[in-house]
Amino acid sequence: MLPLVALVGRPNVGKSTLFNALTRTRDALVHDEPGVTRDRNYGICRLAEDRPFVLVDTGGIAGENTHLESGNLAGATARQARAGAEEADLVLFVVDGREGPSALDDDLLRWLRKAGTPTFLVVNKIDGIDARAALAEFSRYGFSDVFAVSSAHRQGIDPLLEKVLGRLPADGDAAVPDDDPERVRVAFVGRPNVGKSTLVNRILGEERMIASDVAGTTRDSIAVDLERDGRKYRLVDTAGIRRKSKVEEAVETFSIIKTLQAIEQCQVAVVMIDASEGVTDQDASVLGAVLDAGRALVVAVNKWDGLSDYQRSQVEALLSRKLAFVEWAEAVRISARHGSGLRELFRAIHRAHASAMHQFGTAEVTRALEIAYEANPPPVVRGHAAKLRFAHPGGENPPTFVVHGTRLRTLSDSYRRYLENFFRKRFKLVGTPVRFVFKEGDNPYKDRKNVLTDRQVARKKRLIRHVKRNK
Repeated sequence: MLPLVALVGRPNVGKSTLFNALTRTRDALVHDEPGVTRDRNYGICRLAEDRPFVLVDTGGIAGENTHLESGNLAGATARQARAGAEEADLVLFVVDGREGPSALDDDLLRWLRKAGTPTFLVVNKIDGIDARAALAEFSRYGFSDVFAVSSAHRQGIDPLLEKVLGRLPADGDAAVPDDDPERVRVAFVGRPNVGKSTLVNRILGEERMIASDVAGTTRDSIAVDLERDGRKYRLVDTAGIRRKSKVEEAVETFSIIKTLQAIEQCQVAVVMIDASEGVTDQDASVLGAVLDAGRALVVAVNKWDGLSDYQRSQVEALLSRKLAFVEWAEAVRISARHGSGLRELFRAIHRAHASAMHQFGTAEVTRALEIAYEANPPPVVRGHAAKLRFAHPGGENPPTFVVHGTRLRTLSDSYRRYLENFFRKRFKLVGTPVRFVFKEGDNPYKDRKNVLTDRQVARKKRLIRHVKRNK
């Protein structure tokens, strides 16, 4: 395993900004509003190519006894932050150089000393102020390793990185887990408060994500690696997507952008639906975002255990009617709280992933096109019918087929759907959209003018005179 470094501090001291600076990414959501980060967010620092290490961004801890407040988001955030600090090899205690020491910093320092984990003091936001004066204010903390940095402007990062590498164990495994191509990337998406975080926690068997009845608890897209039954996964818990008219805060806008990015980067998207509320228009919008990205799809109908038989029959009828445009996607009934239906959910994920990533050969694709063409030729349009000559695979995730022929622009939408359904049935594709790209060959003679020879011109004139005489 790679060494682990945790960023710990009170809210709004710049931990997420420092996380992005050290990982050279934008994985952590950054905003001036305090308390944006809630869950633990892991990333890889590769600034020293021969010594990568894992970096964990944690939420702000608002007081020494906040972890005892189990009934609110602040307490859950504090528990996540303390769990990240306790498993780390090194803690970077981040403070605000502009505001100076505070009572919250003093509380956190007492807890860190009790924990006994090696700790560096990082005084952030020193740009535009006297760095020596800022460091002097924190001298009473008694740290021998103190670093003045500006995460937003990348000042002081190199000395901090050099000291961190010198303190971390040197026998870590250099294999970075992010580069493992065998992992199935699964994103859990849906409306707010449909149980995405609860489901991820149930799959992991621990309280890895903050799950709450408050809508919008999850703000960032958090990726967690998992190995289950001999297969590797990367599970991504995302923020809920609401209607644009209901999005008022800038933080929520950024959260939705991160969710859309997670959909683009995943291989299988699990769209969660609240069975007690049925399929809403917003659920259809989330499904549309997955279809636009072309990702494999599994529909997870959550909170199924709390419905009566009559309610279940009503929901079944609603699902068949509202999800008709994605009838090729499997719908699994689950309970994230009690863990029922998880085996069926993973089986559906496997089938969707296998269909989306299947590699086809040109011969079998062309043969399927010939059979579809012979069984149902394209209709005649203006006296001519389109000709489908051959096809070849054009990509995966989603499966893409490139069809070559003539007059392909005359193909109707119904015939294109016929080809899609035929290919899906022939190749047994489940849970993935199928795309077709139609290419017409250029006529090599369209720009060439047929110039007659003198002999041909004379013959043409004789033929015209002969026709006129016969009249």
